[in-house]
Amino acid sequence: MARTVIQGGTVVTATEQMKADVLIDGEQVSALAASGSHDWQADKTIDATGKYVLPGGVDVHTHMELPFGGTKAADTFETGTRAAAWGGTTTIVDFAVQTKDQNLMDGFEAWMGKAEGNCAIDYGFHLIVGDVTEQSLKEMDIAVDEGVTSFKMFMAYPGVFYSTDGEIFRAMQKAAENGSTIMMHAENGIAIDVLVEQALARGETDPIHHGLTRPSILEGEATHRAIQLAKLAGCPVYIVHMSAKEALDALTRARDEGQNAFGETCPQYLFFSLDELGRGFEGAKYVCSPPMRDRGAEHQEALWRGLRTNDLQAVSTDHCPFCMGDHPEFGTQKQLGVDSFAAIPNGMPGVEPRMEVMFNGGVVQGRIGLNRFVEITATTPARMFGLYPQKGTIAVGSDADIVVFDPDEKHVISVDNQHMWVDYSAYEGMEVTGKVKTVLSRGRVIIEDGEYHGRPGDGRYLRRDFNQYLI
Repeated sequence: MARTVIQGGTVVTATEQMKADVLIDGEQVSALAASGSHDWQADKTIDATGKYVLPGGVDVHTHMELPFGGTKAADTFETGTRAAAWGGTTTIVDFAVQTKDQNLMDGFEAWMGKAEGNCAIDYGFHLIVGDVTEQSLKEMDIAVDEGVTSFKMFMAYPGVFYSTDGEIFRAMQKAAENGSTIMMHAENGIAIDVLVEQALARGETDPIHHGLTRPSILEGEATHRAIQLAKLAGCPVYIVHMSAKEALDALTRARDEGQNAFGETCPQYLFFSLDELGRGFEGAKYVCSPPMRDRGAEHQEALWRGLRTNDLQAVSTDHCPFCMGDHPEFGTQKQLGVDSFAAIPNGMPGVEPRMEVMFNGGVVQGRIGLNRFVEITATTPARMFGLYPQKGTIAVGSDADIVVFDPDEKHVISVDNQHMWVDYSAYEGMEVTGKVKTVLSRGRVIIEDGEYHGRPGDGRYLRRDFNQYLI
């Protein structure tokens, strides 16, 4: 087995910061020791002097190749996972999709077929339950046996992914039986559809109306309802892509009462606002659901506070890119909605810049500490979805998924230097401090000196255990 030493850096985990060298044997970490206190022999030595040595990021909310609105997300499992690696993320958990009149496990097999042999980094799956039947409820047990221990449901998108409260409750009861976690897209889709219909009738077609017809109160209402259904069923619930103070308040109350209720937010809700949607049709770049909220203290500061206090446990991306109009294969995706905001494919690119924008906006700007940064981008996501300590930390026996990170290097994010297969960057022109320099996936260097050394198929499917973060 090849041996690698990372020397001279500061190893940072969710709980520690220490000047230490890391010895990697094959695919795993085999030792940590104070710098210079050992005589390890290695095939490769990586100099991390002046840099942080971090666990590889874990993004538990991505949508590679997701069909949506008559098109599909532009990133394949090959291009999307390669871009993730460039940004310091070494594990993703994507969403396999069950559609109406399809067996649950058919969706799993379809997404396994998309991913196998193509991924640059390790990957797992959640399963979207799109059709709650007696058969699909039985297949939830089969999925758990295959290492899929979380199931996503939607209170939004009537006619596409939407489930009624009764269907959600039945799936939650099954989750309580088999130990899995229900993930919830919490927006009141029925009320939203009324607001959308009324806006279009008034001739309000620009992207800004995507945000105005999905008000924060409807995210708060749905989050409260999902949490109460989970409480009645007795299962853990994880609210995805939280953007609104009302929703966070409902989650905080539930956690204060001892309920296994959890939540994530995404960088777009921490750094962008309705202002971005108001740029004419350029605002289509920022159309996602839930939408960005009003700029200011009410929502963004509440989300940052939630990250500091652990009322929010993770930062994922909801990476689901659609192109604006200069792409060899998907050139006109967002333009499907040029005459109606309701037809704009919902989603944004984000898997690549997540670690750097969170370090800059969180650690550099003093909103969260360095250990907390590691916790919300790697350790807790791994624990929440049954991957810890294989992933999400640097410890003896853990996979050697490691990022050498320069905390001082300044650079500007642009579509010209990104690797996602989409024709724009949501963060175009943003200067950040902190840059991913070297990335190892299971001990193999895949990013070094500005070059990619990986290949499709490097990544392996991860059979996940149960939620390790239960109260």
